[in-house]
Amino acid sequence: MNKMDRSTFLKQSLKAGALVLVKPDFLWAQGSQQRNTLDEALMKRLVSANDAQVEKLLVSSFDNRVFSRRVGADLASLTASYCSPASRYYQSETIIIPLQKLAEQLRRAQAEDGTVNVGNLESPPDTAFVMETVTAAMFLLAKDNATALARVKDDIKTFLIKAGDALVVGGVHTPNHRWVVSAALAKVNALYPAKKYVDRINDWLGEGVYINSDGNYAERSRIYSLVENTAYLTMGRLLNKPALFEPVRKNLETTYYYSEPNGDLVANDSRRQDQYAFMRPDPTVSLNIVNYYLLYRYMAIKDNNNFFAAIAKTIEGLKGFEEIVLNRALISFLEEPLLQKELPAPAALAVNYEKLFAQSHLLRIRRNNTTTTFFGGVDWPLIIASGHSSSPDFFAYRKGVAVLKYLRLSTAFFSTGYFYSEGLKKIENGYQLHKKLSVPYYQPLPKNLRKANGDYELSESIDHRFWNKMDFSHRPVSNVKTLDTTVTLTEANGKAELTFDVQGQAGVNVTIELCFGQGGTLSGVAAAEDGNYFLESGYGTYEFDGDKISFGPGVTKHKSIANLEGERYSTHFGSLRTNGLHVYLTGVTPFVHKLSFS
Repeated sequence: MNKMDRSTFLKQSLKAGALVLVKPDFLWAQGSQQRNTLDEALMKRLVSANDAQVEKLLVSSFDNRVFSRRVGADLASLTASYCSPASRYYQSETIIIPLQKLAEQLRRAQAEDGTVNVGNLESPPDTAFVMETVTAAMFLLAKDNATALARVKDDIKTFLIKAGDALVVGGVHTPNHRWVVSAALAKVNALYPAKKYVDRINDWLGEGVYINSDGNYAERSRIYSLVENTAYLTMGRLLNKPALFEPVRKNLETTYYYSEPNGDLVANDSRRQDQYAFMRPDPTVSLNIVNYYLLYRYMAIKDNNNFFAAIAKTIEGLKGFEEIVLNRALISFLEEPLLQKELPAPAALAVNYEKLFAQSHLLRIRRNNTTTTFFGGVDWPLIIASGHSSSPDFFAYRKGVAVLKYLRLSTAFFSTGYFYSEGLKKIENGYQLHKKLSVPYYQPLPKNLRKANGDYELSESIDHRFWNKMDFSHRPVSNVKTLDTTVTLTEANGKAELTFDVQGQAGVNVTIELCFGQGGTLSGVAAAEDGNYFLESGYGTYEFDGDKISFGPGVTKHKSIANLEGERYSTHFGSLRTNGLHVYLTGVTPFVHKLSFS
C-alpha cells in the first residue's frame, strides 16, 4: 500500500467496490500454513458455559420483563443451545416456550415505524444493536425445520423485516451509528435479500471510513472501536467488501498498545463515554481487551496472523474471559464457523515498548509489568463533553496491581482550574506538555460601538471563564496576566520522572493532585481533612496486594486544595473528583519541581 492518506484510500476503494484484500502497511508475522482443524476443546467449553446460562434463564420469568437489549441476547443464548448437538438442551421442548415469549416481546416492543425504545426513543441505532443478536439467532433457526419453531421464526422474521425498513430510512446520532445500522442491514440482507438494504449500506459507506495513522477512529474510543470493528467485519464478510477488513486490522494492532497487563484499556484520548468504564475492577463492566476476543480470533484465523493469535491466547488467560466470552459467545461461533477453527501459532508479544500515537497525542510506555501513560490531546476549544479526553488527567502509572489512576495539575489563576495541554511533543530526552494562559482586564468599548441602552452582544469572555452581555471581542484589553505551564516526562527502565515548570504571574498557588486506586494503603504522607493526604517532603509509597509505587519528593507551600476544577465547573456546583486515595503536592509560582515514580 502506498503512502496516500488512509481515509482517502478506504473511501476510494469502497466507492470502487474493491474486492482485493490489501496487505496492511504495518508489520505482522505470517505463519507458514493456515490451520483448518476445529478447536474442539474451546467449542466444548462454549457449549457447556452457554448451557449453564440457559439453565439460569429457564428458572426465570419471561413475563412482564422490561424490554432491553437483554431480550435479544437471551434469545440468542437459548437458540445456541437448542441448535447445538453437543448441548444438553439440543432441540429440547423446554426452550420453545421461552423462545416464543421473547419473540413476542420483540414484536410488542416495536413501534409503528419498526424501531424500539432502548435508552433513546424510537431509535434506529439502538434497534440495530438489538438486531445484532436477533439476526444471529435467526441464522440458526432458519436452518431448523421443526414445526414447533414456526411461530417463533414467523415473529422474528416479521420483527426483522419491519426493523430493516426502519433502518433503510432512519437516521443516526454518532459516527459509529452509521456502521451499526449498516451491519444490521447486512445481516437482514443475508437472511432476506433486498436491494434496498445494500443501497442504504452503500449510501452510508459513500461518506468514507475514517481511521487516522494512529489506528483510531473518529471517536477515539475503545468502547466504540469495538462496535465499529464488529460492524466492519460483519459487512466485510457478508457483502464481499474486503477493504473493510483493513481498518479493523489497524485498529486491533493499536488496541494492543492501549492495553494494560491485566487487559484494562486506557481511555485518556476517548471522545465518547469511556469515562465511567475507566479502571473499574470488574472486567465485565470495565473497558477491557477481553471484549475484543472475537475480533482478534477472527482476524488471526482469517489472515493466519500470529500477532493477533498471541493476543487472543493471552485474552483466554485473563480475568473475565469466562463471563465475557464463554458465557456469551457460542452464538457467534455458530453464526460464523471460521471462529471454530484453531488459532495459528502465537507470536511472542512485546512487553517492553515506547509507543507514541502522535495524532492522538498519547504516549504509552511498558516495561514488563510497569506502564506509563502520558496524554496531551484534549480537543480545543475545551468544553465539558462526553469522553475521557475532556478530563484533565494527563499522567497515569501502574506497577502490577498498584495503580496511580491519574495525575492532575491545577492553579489558582483567575479560577481557570486544571491544566490542559495543547498537544504532546517529543523532545530530545523525553516528552513535553505545554499551555500558556492569558487573562486580560477589559477597557471601555470604542465610542463607535457603544449603545445608549447598554444592550451589547451576549458573548464568551476571552479567557473562556464566563459569558455576559459585554461584547468582549471588540473591547481593548490591558493588564494582561499570563501563566505558562510546561510538564516534561522522562522515563528509563520503568522509572518515570515529571518536571513541572509553572512561570509567569508570581504568587499563584499550584496544586498537583495524585489519585491512587481505592483499597490500597499509603505511607510517608500526612493526613489532611476529608480523607486527603499531603506529601509534605521525602517519598511516599502506595501499596496494593504486595505491589508498591514509590513517589516523591514531596513539597507543601500551601494547603488550599478545594475548587480545583475552576469556574467552568464551580458555576454549576460540579466536581471532577473520583473515588480513590488523593495525595497533594503544592507550590507557589514561580514553581519548578521534579516528581518521580518507581
